[in-house]
Amino acid sequence: MPPLIRQDQDRSIGELLGQLSEDMGLLVRQEVQLARTEIGEKVSTLTGDLVSLGAGAMVAHTGAMALVAALILLLVSLGITAWFSALIIGGVLAGAGYSMILKGRQNLKRADLTPTRTMATLKDDVQWAKEQRP
Repeated sequence: MPPLIRQDQDRSIGELLGQLSEDMGLLVRQEVQLARTEIGEKVSTLTGDLVSLGAGAMVAHTGAMALVAALILLLVSLGITAWFSALIIGGVLAGAGYSMILKGRQNLKRADLTPTRTMATLKDDVQWAKEQRP
């Protein structure tokens, strides 16, 4: 009775190439799925960070407006004219805001959306495919 499963040594070159083609197709599909998953994770994290940044900015803005009004009124009560009090407080806040914007921009530039795991496995896959050539 012949064996139900043929040994690799009994398979023809055409069968082996067909199997290799199927395996490569599956591998490519898996790599694409890995890249989608990895990029999705990174974008999700970045989106959460941006939402948190925006919400924090809105709350901080409201608080800052109340503090600005209080500081201007304090300087006016000390005898400084209203316009000069507003100029002083506005200048200080503008400088602080500018430094915060620079820091946030630096942090966003450092965000890495490159699918590093996918790139590493693609390199491994290329090496594996080279080794599989008959």
